[in-house]
Amino acid sequence: VLTHASYNYGRILVMPNTIPPVRNLNDVKEYHSRIINNLPEGSTLDLLLTLYLTDETTVQDIIDAKESGLVYAVKLYPANVTTNSHHGVTSIDRIKPVLSVMSTLGMPLLIHGEVNHSSVDIFDREKIFLETVLTPMRFEFPDLKIVLEHITTSDAVEFVEKHSNIAATITIHHLLYNRSDIFSGNKIHPHLFCLPILKHETDRQALLSALLSGSPKYFFGTDSAPHAVHLKECSDGCAGVFSSPVAIPLLIELLDQYSSRHLLNNFVSVYGAEFYGIPKTNKTIKLKKEEWEVPLEYQFG
Repeated sequence: VLTHASYNYGRILVMPNTIPPVRNLNDVKEYHSRIINNLPEGSTLDLLLTLYLTDETTVQDIIDAKESGLVYAVKLYPANVTTNSHHGVTSIDRIKPVLSVMSTLGMPLLIHGEVNHSSVDIFDREKIFLETVLTPMRFEFPDLKIVLEHITTSDAVEFVEKHSNIAATITIHHLLYNRSDIFSGNKIHPHLFCLPILKHETDRQALLSALLSGSPKYFFGTDSAPHAVHLKECSDGCAGVFSSPVAIPLLIELLDQYSSRHLLNNFVSVYGAEFYGIPKTNKTIKLKKEEWEVPLEYQFG
């Protein structure tokens, strides 16, 4: 994974939903050291780490993270909503003191925006989250900087457009595929199963329009999630699309279909940095247009 990240990117935002999760500054330092020690020789990859928000996260945890210079955001996973989220937040009421200090410190909150109620259809989880969780949160903490991660619906696009201090990331797989693709050819395609799940074609079109608008409220997030083959190609496979090796080439191909390659740099490298309030990177990658065949699998580990 680090090999692909080092080869394809100059700077990455590192998610904290490891086993165990990255919950405090000590965890951050240990995880940062482990990544540094496993980077390929000669790698200059910049690491922006994040903190995993739980019901037990304290105000001091946030202050320590902010002052460390290692942590650039805090990630909110509603409990049991996605991979390794069982330590996530069970109620927004439990984290209001933390959200208040984050707002004061200017620490961005990254949100996996779905509810996980058995009564809610999996294709409606994002919409219901916006209505029942994020709307009152936005009202109570209007100055809190929020990034809705890997948005999937037209409802999310409308929400981002309507509110200040809110931005969103969009993945390449949600730009390219819709929910029918998971079952195309009357077969199930486990490598297209992710959370949030792919949605209706009208939702994909809304995400594409957001990208092509060139708005700084939208920037790239791969949400690349590698899993061993036996954990994907099975009767109860894990959620996640491993896109890291191909995300940028696929994005360029998509933009070229709309004569919009000029949007690439801002979407990938500029708008996110501006929203986070960090300097834009001076690193570049060079891509050569030529035919190549994506391997059917990569060495894992």
